[in-house]
Amino acid sequence: MRDIPFGKTIKIHPLAWLWEPLEGDPSFMLRSMFGGKAAYLDGKLMLFFFKGEESEWRGMCVCTGHEHHESLIADFPALAPHPVLPKWLYLQEEHERFESVAEKIVALARRRDPRLGVIGKPRRKRGKGKRTAERSAPGRRTRRGRDL
Repeated sequence: MRDIPFGKTIKIHPLAWLWEPLEGDPSFMLRSMFGGKAAYLDGKLMLFFFKGEESEWRGMCVCTGHEHHESLIADFPALAPHPVLPKWLYLQEEHERFESVAEKIVALARRRDPRLGVIGKPRRKRGKGKRTAERSAPGRRTRRGRDL
């Protein structure tokens, strides 16, 4: 459980109860992404939680590859490819069995089911772009008369 300073108001994500069972794992990380919360285990993006106004942005995504869609949907018929992010499976918050299905999927994540989790592409370091390189050409002066 999180320690909340006395007298401080903190907004709690409406789906926080789903990632709380993962918080005790030493590899657990929670990051903000696309206006939602992304849960990582062992460096893999496992689950993504939405709280948007539109129905396609309210619920939970299971981060997985296309090759696992069929078996996960067979186990959890409430899952479907997300309408905007079809590479991930989506469980709509409005689904009548949302709570029970979501809890089972979180349990799969805790057990490190090999069908769950994607490794993100490493972020590219911002290097000097063409425009920056042109500006720093030898002999080129800045407005203040100094070389770059």
